[in-house]
Amino acid sequence: MTIHGIDHINVVVTDLERSVRFYTELLGFEKTRYARLEGDWIESVVGLKGVQAEVVYVQPPAGPRIELIRYHAPAGAVLPETAQANTAGLRHVAFRVDDIRAVCARLEAAGVDVIGPPTPVPGGVVQHDAGRKSLCYFRDPDGVLLELAEYA
Repeated sequence: MTIHGIDHINVVVTDLERSVRFYTELLGFEKTRYARLEGDWIESVVGLKGVQAEVVYVQPPAGPRIELIRYHAPAGAVLPETAQANTAGLRHVAFRVDDIRAVCARLEAAGVDVIGPPTPVPGGVVQHDAGRKSLCYFRDPDGVLLELAEYA
């Protein structure tokens, strides 16, 4: 078995149009596809009955696409504790940027929940092949934890 790379990342959202605007207009992703999801095939894949959902694919300039999916049925839970950085499971997606301070300022100006300012990782903690890393966490409209990463 050989893994060739990451195909996509799936983010479940509560308001599809709002999330598409966030990822395209604010983060600069390109909307590439839309689909309705229902029927036996998707129920078999996700292990839920009565699935009715919509998905929009958004693509960054490089890297895997993100699937923004809105389940109309069955209703899912919103669990605030899963928005915390220390909760077990998939916790955030990091986006590489060239000017972290400018991107962070743009997000803050748009009212985005930015957790803290861009912060350099101390050199003695982790050495990255791409150079010294600075990062900051922020949240999408549904509270999904995201990261900006800059290497210098």
